[in-house]
Amino acid sequence: MTQQTSSSNPSLQDSAKKANALVIGANSGIGRELIAQLMNSGDYQTVYSVSRSAFETELGTEAGTSHVHDVMDTADEAEVKSYIDGLKAQKISLDTVVCTTGILHQDGEDGKTALKPEKRLEDMHSAQLAEYFRINSILPALWLQGLVKVVNKQKAAIVFFSARVGSISENGLGGWYGYRASKAALNMLLKTASIEYKRRMPNTSLMCYHPGTVDTGLSKPFQANVKPGKLFTPEFTVQQLLSIMTKLDPENSPFYLDWQGETIAW
Repeated sequence: MTQQTSSSNPSLQDSAKKANALVIGANSGIGRELIAQLMNSGDYQTVYSVSRSAFETELGTEAGTSHVHDVMDTADEAEVKSYIDGLKAQKISLDTVVCTTGILHQDGEDGKTALKPEKRLEDMHSAQLAEYFRINSILPALWLQGLVKVVNKQKAAIVFFSARVGSISENGLGGWYGYRASKAALNMLLKTASIEYKRRMPNTSLMCYHPGTVDTGLSKPFQANVKPGKLFTPEFTVQQLLSIMTKLDPENSPFYLDWQGETIAW
């Protein structure tokens, strides 16, 4: 695990800023935009981020907001545990956590499993299903397990990017077996974890978030079918998310919300 550290102006760090944020899956269009907006908000002392590769991002303009990035395998159980243990050892508590990771399709190059949303039963195969669940379900579960040890006891919010197609109640079209099932599993994992969080960290809000269709690599092959005005920029997506997060009440956790703040049926 390697680390990059940067700051808009570390010599002017404001000790009154106590909030810390963590972005998981930071090297994506949404992840990079999220870091920039969190830093620009002026609400955070440090924005931590993790991803599988290093990257450059625009720093926030607010003096004193630092960005600390770690390169790690965000789906590796041992690495996730080590990262959480490191935060705990440094007595770092997190007020805001957003996990943007997710997979819908990928080419089968360099030993990767080729992924393509299934249109019929015959399209399903075990390797593809396993990869969907590894990234969309197991990765979030590992972070849910660890984060309970490092979130701010006073108030915190943890958000995982889900999808409306993960709703069992709203599935009227079929298809996309692996993606739907892995997102439904994510929703169930978070909903189940919320019961334990209420006992251990009752001031934490847990949310599954459907961002709509965002202009990123994940949606690129399917953008031709998107209705006019429904293909969102990462900037808009992050603005909506951060606005919704300010309204979350831990007493009503967990949440399954879309980009408008509307509730989606589990």
